[in-house]
Amino acid sequence: DTVKIGGSLAGVEQMQIDGSVQFDGVGGLSDHISSLKEMVIFPLLYPEIFERLKIEPPRGCLFYGPPGTGKTLLARALANECSQGHMKVSFFMRKGAECLSKWIGESERQLRLLFEQAYQMRPSIIFFDEIDALAPVRSDKQDQIHSSVVGTLLALMDGLASRGEVVVIGATNRPDSIDPALRRPGRFEREFRFSLPDKEARKEIFKIHTREWNPKPSDNLLEELAEECVGYCGADIKALCAETGLCALRHRYPQLYESRERLQINMDSIKIKANDFSMAMQKTVPASRRVVPSSGRALSAISKPLLENTLERILKTLQRVFPHAELALKKDQQQGITSTSTCLKIYPILGNYVIDSDEESPSISEEKPTHKTPDHKKAEFCTFSRYVCPCYGSVFKTAENPRDQPTSYRPRFLLIEEPGSGQASDLAAAVIHSLEKFPIYALDTPTLFASTSPDETCVQLMREAQRSAPSIIYVPQIPSWWETVGPTLRSVFTTLLQSIPRFTPVLLLATSNVQLRDLPEEIKALFNNEYEEVFRIPRPTCTERRRFFEDLVMKQAAQPPALKNNT
Repeated sequence: DTVKIGGSLAGVEQMQIDGSVQFDGVGGLSDHISSLKEMVIFPLLYPEIFERLKIEPPRGCLFYGPPGTGKTLLARALANECSQGHMKVSFFMRKGAECLSKWIGESERQLRLLFEQAYQMRPSIIFFDEIDALAPVRSDKQDQIHSSVVGTLLALMDGLASRGEVVVIGATNRPDSIDPALRRPGRFEREFRFSLPDKEARKEIFKIHTREWNPKPSDNLLEELAEECVGYCGADIKALCAETGLCALRHRYPQLYESRERLQINMDSIKIKANDFSMAMQKTVPASRRVVPSSGRALSAISKPLLENTLERILKTLQRVFPHAELALKKDQQQGITSTSTCLKIYPILGNYVIDSDEESPSISEEKPTHKTPDHKKAEFCTFSRYVCPCYGSVFKTAENPRDQPTSYRPRFLLIEEPGSGQASDLAAAVIHSLEKFPIYALDTPTLFASTSPDETCVQLMREAQRSAPSIIYVPQIPSWWETVGPTLRSVFTTLLQSIPRFTPVLLLATSNVQLRDLPEEIKALFNNEYEEVFRIPRPTCTERRRFFEDLVMKQAAQPPALKNNT
């Protein structure tokens, strides 16, 4: 039927995918994998659970995040995991632009054919890559064709007829461009954010791509690589490993590039060394830095003796203002939140108690308890307690259960340096580098004015920061930024900042080369000096300057020049 009307069967036929991709080949996405198992694999293996509870498992999810973070890879791994043993799941993959046609009604017909074929071959998975091109936001400015396609997709996903055991997955790097009607339960129940991998995730991805190497890289080398590759996505790390292998080949057999004949080589003689990774990193540019450079970077070896102690003090102060920072700085995240400062004394003032075990939690069907429960053991929906710090006045809202994360009251942090010192930019970048687990949204002047509408860019970035909380909004050199943006953008910025709920963990991090007393009153109102939200960067001490010159003069300058090896 599709061939008669001149359509393409590329998207209707079942797709043959690479069977080598499994869940163990996806690094740093264990939480997403667990959620996908609940949606797809558990209803196939344990249907009696959903039949007993009379519930329907989620039938749709949306993957969104920067390019190269593993959205399509995870969909392929899910299809392979579902097609093992006695389980057979059909997999259909369509690009957003493939569904569009020049004939009126043809795009809608292809969508209906796709869902009909997936229903006949159920259980099945339909994966829409770049779904923002297929279902953009409907508005008066668009033509009627796109609106008709979006309406057809909405009806097919959750219309009058049930689509059965058909799971729909969409992937995009522009979630705001998708029609809001798709982002509700019944269509896309769950939304998975694919952020750039942190240090532990990068190390796991390096292990996956180097597990077939002989010999394998040591754990110490992988630890150093994960520390250096800040801002690298999964695709960047894969390309880096491939480039490292080519660097080792160039180093061992340079004659291959000069000969036209096939030469006999000994593969065992090709050894990948740490220097090959360094050469490959010089040639590889991460995808996140090709458009906008990364805001975070570690302290350089030159400035480390001067600013290392100051950075440690800044991080300790930041943990009191923004308790989520302690989660990012801890290696073991399961130990809960404990204060690192002896001055921060937390006292409970009001709140309810947390039920820590299932035995203490009553059943929902119990009307009359068999024994009297003390007042402090009553089950309540509000399981958080409010705490106040008498030293700083900051009110924290924390959970007594160590697995829960605390939030602070509108966390904000301002780094003030002396004019002309230039320390704030290095220290702010080092702080962002230490908190790389959190998404960073830079509201600097080039980012805002790169587009035709700075107001729209500001609204989009701040809403995305609130959606992906805990997150950080970074404004470098806020005095000059405040003078440049104009009154309209200032009003938009302050209004959006105040509209964020009080206990939402969104940190406003800013730097300034103007002292606090000379700042505009609007900026002073954003940061409270009494709550340690303002940190004045001191000058390097005599000991720090001595360490700097000892390393520079006694070690670096005293080293003999490297010998040239012309082998």
